[in-house]
Amino acid sequence: MIGGGFGNIFKIPELKKRIFFTLALLVVYRIGVHVPVPGIDSVALAEIFDRAKGTILGIFNMFSGGALERLSVFALGIMPYISASIILQLMTVVIPHLERLKKEGEQGRKKITQYTRYGTVILSIIQGFGISVGLERMGAVIDPGWGFRIMAVITLTAGTAFIMWLGEQITERGIGNGISLIIFAGIVARMPTAIGNTFRLVSTGAMGIFPIIILVVLMVAVVAAIIFVEQGQRRIPVQYAKRIVGRRMYGGQSTHLPLKINTSGVIPPIFASSIMMFPATIASFITVPWIQNIVSALAPGNAVYELMFVGLIFFFCYFYTAVTFNPVDVADNMKKQGGFIPGIRPGKRTADYIDRVLTRITLGGAVYVSAVCVLPSILITKFNVPFYFGGTALLIVVGVAIDTVAQMESHMLSRHYEGFLKKSGSRVRGRQ
Repeated sequence: MIGGGFGNIFKIPELKKRIFFTLALLVVYRIGVHVPVPGIDSVALAEIFDRAKGTILGIFNMFSGGALERLSVFALGIMPYISASIILQLMTVVIPHLERLKKEGEQGRKKITQYTRYGTVILSIIQGFGISVGLERMGAVIDPGWGFRIMAVITLTAGTAFIMWLGEQITERGIGNGISLIIFAGIVARMPTAIGNTFRLVSTGAMGIFPIIILVVLMVAVVAAIIFVEQGQRRIPVQYAKRIVGRRMYGGQSTHLPLKINTSGVIPPIFASSIMMFPATIASFITVPWIQNIVSALAPGNAVYELMFVGLIFFFCYFYTAVTFNPVDVADNMKKQGGFIPGIRPGKRTADYIDRVLTRITLGGAVYVSAVCVLPSILITKFNVPFYFGGTALLIVVGVAIDTVAQMESHMLSRHYEGFLKKSGSRVRGRQ
C-alpha cells in the first residue's frame, strides 16, 4: 500500500491521463464561452442583461457559465440537453415504449440517450430562434433579418451539440460526469470575480474583517452540511432466502436497500426558480403597471417570494421522486430474486413500506434543499453579502465534487492505492 493522498493520482498513468483529458476539454469549453455570435451589438446586449438581473435569464446565464450574457457560440449552454433529459424521464411514466426501454438495460439506455440527443437539437433550434428574434426586438442586433436569425440558430445549435459531445467524451474517456462537470466549470469560473469584489470592499472599508471571518466560517459549515446530507442514506435491511440449484446453495445473505435523503437532487430548485422568475422575465419585456406590481411583490427577499419558492421546492421534491423511483417495481424485483424485508410481507406490503419510508425522508430532503436555496436571499438582503452563495449553484458544485472525488477514489482503490481518506470507514460514497 503506497501512501495516500492526492499524490497517488499521478502514480496511476490511466487516472492521470483521464484527469488531463478532462481538464483539456474543460479549457476548450471555457474558450468557446468567449467566442461571440457574429452580428451582435455587445453594448446593447450588456444593457439588456443589466435590466434582466433577477429574471430567468440569470438562471440560464449561470448554467451557461456566463456565455449567454456574451451571446457566445455556447450561449444556450447545456440547458437544452438537461431539459431534454428531464422531459424523457417524465415521459417514461406515460409512454409504455420508453418505460420498456428503461428496463432493457444497456441497449435501452443507449436508445434513450439517442432520443435525448434528438430532443436536444430540437430544443436548441427553438430556443436559438427565440433568442435571435428577441434580440432583434430589443435592438441588440447590428443587421436584423432572416440572415441573422438563420445564422444564429445554426451557430447556437452547433454550439450546444458540441458541448453535448464534450460532455460525453469526458464521461467516457475522462473522469466524472461530463455534463455535470461542464456546469461545474461554468459556475466555478465566477468565483474569482466574487472573491475580487469582496477584497475590494474590504480594502475600501465597506466591509470589516470580522464579518468576513464569520462569513467564511458559515460557508465552510454550509458546505460540510451539504456533503453530509448528500451522502446521507436510509438503509432498509433486505434478507435473501436460501435456494438450492442442483448441488449448490444460493442466497441467504443480508444486504440493504439504500434510499437517498435527497433523491431528487437539484431538479426541484431549478424548476422552482424558473417558475418564480417567470413574472420578472415577462416584466422585462412588458411595461404594464399591474405586472410590475406583481414582480415587485415576488422579488427575492420578500416573505411572499420565499414562501412560494419553498412551497414549489417541496412540491417538486415529492413529484420528481415519485416519477423517478417506483416502490412497486423495487418490491417486485426484490420478490423475484427471493428477497424480503424482515418483518414485512413481500409484494404490496413491501411496496407500501418502502413508499412510507421514502415519503418521510423526502420531507427531510425538501427541508434541506429549501434551506440551502433560501440562504442566498438571507445573506444578501439581511447581511449585505456582496456575492451569491448557496442555492442551486452550490448544490451542483458540491454534488459534482463529491461524484468526481468518488470516481477518483475508486480508480485508486482498484489499483491498491490508498484513497484521499485513509480510514476505510470514511471512504467517499458516490451519489448513485
